[in-house]
Amino acid sequence: MMKQMKTYSLKAKEIDKAWHVVDATGQTLGRLASRVAGLIMGKHKPTYSPHLDVGDHVIIINAAKIKVTGHKLNDKMYYRHSQYPGGLKTTSLGELLEKRPVRVIEHAVKGMLPHNSLGRQMYRKLRVYPGGEHPHQAQIAAGTAKAAKAVGPSPQATVEQQVPGEEA
Repeated sequence: MMKQMKTYSLKAKEIDKAWHVVDATGQTLGRLASRVAGLIMGKHKPTYSPHLDVGDHVIIINAAKIKVTGHKLNDKMYYRHSQYPGGLKTTSLGELLEKRPVRVIEHAVKGMLPHNSLGRQMYRKLRVYPGGEHPHQAQIAAGTAKAAKAVGPSPQATVEQQVPGEEA
């Protein structure tokens, strides 16, 4: 008779949350959003569990400098409704990029997360900034120091982490 192995279940205290800084300059909107959604969900980790929030925090800088392909600047529309008769409002991607570039990336990433309470919890780990500055240097430095302490001293400790599959 063979001894059966028990299925391992990840515990909340074993979840490690890191901070990633992603520069959106020149990146395509959809490809950037899918990579960021994977980081937020934790799909890049060996401890990924679809029913737990094991993902990392993501900071996106230079949101105003993303690119889109084709004629999407004029053709892609964002809709909202005031719940009054005739209250449908439309905004093109080009208009929204001029006025609120942060909202474009947030909308794209949110659509790629689960549409339930776990997805809303994951979405709170996304921070998007239109320029190159962000107020989260302390969190990134603390995460780098913790990683360096666990692994040991490294000659090239970097503050910013790259998205998997992205070239430097």
